[in-house]
Amino acid sequence: MPSERSNLREPVIGGLAPGQLRLLTKVARLYHEHGMRQPQIAEQLHISQPRVSRLLKQAVELGIVRTTVVTPAGVHAELEEQIERRFGLRDVVVADPGHPSPSEQSTLQAIGAAAAVYLETTLTGGDRIGISSWSSTLLATVDAMRPRPTPVADQVVQIIGGVGNSTSQVYATRIADRLAVLTGAEAVFLPAPGLAASPAAREALMADPHISDVLATYDGLTMVLAGVGSLEPSPLLVESGNAIADAEQEALRKLGAVGDICLRFFDEKGELVKSALDDRVLGIDAETLRSIPRRVAIAGGTRKYTSIRAALRGGWVDVLVTDLGVARRLAEEPDGQ
Repeated sequence: MPSERSNLREPVIGGLAPGQLRLLTKVARLYHEHGMRQPQIAEQLHISQPRVSRLLKQAVELGIVRTTVVTPAGVHAELEEQIERRFGLRDVVVADPGHPSPSEQSTLQAIGAAAAVYLETTLTGGDRIGISSWSSTLLATVDAMRPRPTPVADQVVQIIGGVGNSTSQVYATRIADRLAVLTGAEAVFLPAPGLAASPAAREALMADPHISDVLATYDGLTMVLAGVGSLEPSPLLVESGNAIADAEQEALRKLGAVGDICLRFFDEKGELVKSALDDRVLGIDAETLRSIPRRVAIAGGTRKYTSIRAALRGGWVDVLVTDLGVARRLAEEPDGQ
């Protein structure tokens, strides 16, 4: 029979003898429970700091140390991850208006504040950002952002015409100009309406070098920020004079359109809906838009749910900033939908 002494040397966990487990556990407790730094532990136990680091890693591998993330109130990490998995997104940010039945204005402010934080933490320099006009959520976003001490983007480019009604045009210009100031980027404006009166008028405008030069920059964009429109245009778009007429809305509805990004319309599955309207839009085309590496949709509210879902299904965007109500509905979508 083996001696009592040899029994003490038998492996217990992970091939480690009791003496080794004792040291590993002691190091883990000093670090995680007593808050000691690795150099202090090394000095106290007379072992090297690299060995302390290895023992801490081993404690995690053996399950002696287990990390638990406690989600704070107002943060919806599991919900965000569920939507990411369901729609194949790179990131989802859920804004909590803090009320079970929030008003449209409070929802807008919550989304804008959440999007501002997202941009402040993910813009690290070198991006050429395309930004759409006539979006209330984008306006709320730039209003909530804080200026950065150093430049974090190279360019901010309008990707749909920003010329419209003189009163509301100020908002379209303000979105691009304000984001450029906040990020230290160069602002590039598209001096044209988002929707020309006719295809011929669009062709004439595109012949202008001031406009064609801006359109040529779209191929080099690394990121886009856009609202998601429903078939019924937003009040801001209506005020701008760039909204489509009732008859055009009805024609798009018959074609199955449910929403748009930059006046490029899509159906419930997110598939592009081609119509005569395409020949009047002055802005980024659907193919170029969907080829941009990072495409961020900032949109929410009950009225936008169907169009947001369609944009996700069709792969128009890969990052979504939305409100809690829309997020919960997206997460509850049946599998395969």
